Amino acid sequence: MIGDGMSGRPLKELRGQTTLEAARTPNIDKLLSAGLTGLAQNVPRGMKPGSDIANMSIFGYDPRRYYSGRAPLEAAAMGVKLGASDVAFRCNLVTIQNGRMRDFTAGHIATPAARKLIKKLNHALGSAQIKFYSGVSYRHLCVIKHGNLRVNCTPPHDITGQNVKKYLPRDALLNQLMSASQKILAGEKTQATQIWLWGQGQAPKLTSLAQKYKLTGSVITAVDLIRGLGHYAGLKPLRVQGVTGFLDTNYAGKARAALRALKKQDIVIVHVEPPDECGHMGNIKLKIQAIEDFDRRIVGPICQELFKKKIPFRALILPDHPTPICLKTHSGEPVPFVYFDSAKPRPFRLQKYSEKTAKKSGLYVARGHELLDKLYAGF
Repeated sequence: MIGDGMSGRPLKELRGQTTLEAARTPNIDKLLSAGLTGLAQNVPRGMKPGSDIANMSIFGYDPRRYYSGRAPLEAAAMGVKLGASDVAFRCNLVTIQNGRMRDFTAGHIATPAARKLIKKLNHALGSAQIKFYSGVSYRHLCVIKHGNLRVNCTPPHDITGQNVKKYLPRDALLNQLMSASQKILAGEKTQATQIWLWGQGQAPKLTSLAQKYKLTGSVITAVDLIRGLGHYAGLKPLRVQGVTGFLDTNYAGKARAALRALKKQDIVIVHVEPPDECGHMGNIKLKIQAIEDFDRRIVGPICQELFKKKIPFRALILPDHPTPICLKTHSGEPVPFVYFDSAKPRPFRLQKYSEKTAKKSGLYVARGHELLDKLYAGF
């Protein structure tokens, strides 16, 4: 169970606590107190702390060896097959005002409205070389044949509130598309003022979990990136109606889908996006709410049902990366994880799930991609 961006840094507003420390997480605490906690380095030293890299580690793949870009993972989730020369770009609908990145989500634009915009963009800017594909909310895709793999593109969530001029990619075609999108979107009644292209890459080659561990499984998420990783890992994507990637997402539906899947399959990865979104917003109150919702509405219902029916299980709970309120973007330090094995419970010692507790344990997994091995074989 992944609480995206759940960890962070101490805040003076919380008297030196992180949002994770301040949040009430009784269900995770229960597992921790009869299990193990420690720190995992999901983002290898020297690599950017993107969700793609961090979650690739959680799925059991070494990013140093396998990472080829974020957008190809999202392409796989959307059923977009990439040719040998195709370069996929993440295409955000964003709000830029007075030259500044006001909102990298275009006000968390609704998916139906976003689809209309992407269709309009594809009609106006698409060609034999360029295609736009609609995703969920503000998250979409642009595929360019013989696209520029080496251009430096900045994630829009890294520059919230900043002037975007110095972050524009040094590529004529990308700048032309981003600039042209302004006029196309200008007459629409949404907060989207233009597109922002980033996260480019080509299709990776990954070994499925079925091949690696002889496991069958599913992935549950609102985010195409995670669904794409699941595709390459050989996990079945479970579509849950009403998932949004924000605080209004269908938590209950996700929990029910996970429990149904576990009746027939070996492993289910449940990914929850809201803690990360609220971290990017810099909103302390909402991030605490998102963490508490993850504990109360995902971890609690799933584990309580397994306990109730006396079904043996192992659980791994963690963020992919920190999204500190003070930064409003990702950072690359290790994240606190909780491991629990119902067949081998430890002596119960009440502890609070937090970065500090994980650090005090002395348990450190220097290569985050090895955590899945430990979940499979046991610590």
